Amino acid sequence: MRGNDPDGNLLRGTLDFLLLASLEGGPLYGLRIIQDVQAKTGGHFAFKEGTLYPALHRLEKRGLIHAETRPSDSGGPPRKYYHLTDSGLTELRRQRDRQRAHASALRPYLELA
Repeated sequence: MRGNDPDGNLLRGTLDFLLLASLEGGPLYGLRIIQDVQAKTGGHFAFKEGTLYPALHRLEKRGLIHAETRPSDSGGPPRKYYHLTDSGLTELRRQRDRQRAHASALRPYLELA
């Protein structure tokens, strides 16, 4: 995972939020999740499969997302699609509120520059 944060602390604290938010619009498979996050953040947040799949498995274990295997639309092997559960949507809303509060609290310091 990379971004404009050299030590990665901001990214690690944001990964679950980004994954849940990416799935808010409907089920996606791994590569599409990565592409969605990169596109919506202008490439600021980028991560590889080695970061993505452990995080998805962790979210699934917590009951926040559910995976289902579907045939590939391109004729390749089946793909695992992930979607939010009701608990996942509740958690996304909680995290979104937390992210907004965090951004709001930082705003006075960001405007000093």
